[in-house]
Amino acid sequence: MKLLNGSELAGFIKERHAHQVRVLAHDKIFPKLAIVQVKDDPVINTYIKLKQKYGADVDIDVDVHKISQTDTAQLLNTLSNDSSVHGIIVQLPLTDPLQTDEIVNMVAPNKDVDALGKKASFEPATPMAILWLLAGYNVDLAGKQVLVVGHGKLVGDPLTKILIRSKVNVSVADEHTKDLAQKALDADVIITATGYPGVLEADMIKQGAVVVDAGVASEDGKTVGDLAPDVYDRDDLTITPRRGGVGPLTVCALFENVIRAAGKR
Repeated sequence: MKLLNGSELAGFIKERHAHQVRVLAHDKIFPKLAIVQVKDDPVINTYIKLKQKYGADVDIDVDVHKISQTDTAQLLNTLSNDSSVHGIIVQLPLTDPLQTDEIVNMVAPNKDVDALGKKASFEPATPMAILWLLAGYNVDLAGKQVLVVGHGKLVGDPLTKILIRSKVNVSVADEHTKDLAQKALDADVIITATGYPGVLEADMIKQGAVVVDAGVASEDGKTVGDLAPDVYDRDDLTITPRRGGVGPLTVCALFENVIRAAGKR
């Protein structure tokens, strides 16, 4: 088994980011990220803490605004017009997910560092992280059959669009796919982002495949991915570890966008 260790790559990127922030400071530019959180949830809180730690490590201010969903419009308008704030993210999921599209599109496009709005100026963080991870371990997608499992707003949908633009041979499976096992067996590279534990099992993966688990779910109070435990019994796969795969690079990619936003200012 070959592990796609995102934590290892993240260390190099963090050093670069710290240097870029010091360069911006010479020009009196001090990058700041505002996180708007409306739902109190263990998985959400964990990810916010990771972002706060990364920001502290590279000297970027991270302000967390915990508010009710009814107050988001006013706050996002204030943050979008605050020249000291360079990046804004609305931490998903919301208390009322039906408002997701409406709310994420309230973020100023030049500050939409999660790239969830229709007019965002940036690439979304998790798809960027997945592509960084594959490139960092020399996984070439040219000529490969790639399967994206999950078609959500944060990962599956934007990643698929990026792969299509890059002329990669990609197919998608979602909750309506009836032949997931066969689709998975046909794929050379599988990227999962469903948030349903155990959706991909060991006997659904071809010999020597590359597997990237970008799913996040809470099970029995623990944060888990999309892969069934028996997948890690296989020794022929190139695969993300149970921890430290895509997650650390997603945080890096988010701050890449914050630094770019500050640089444009």
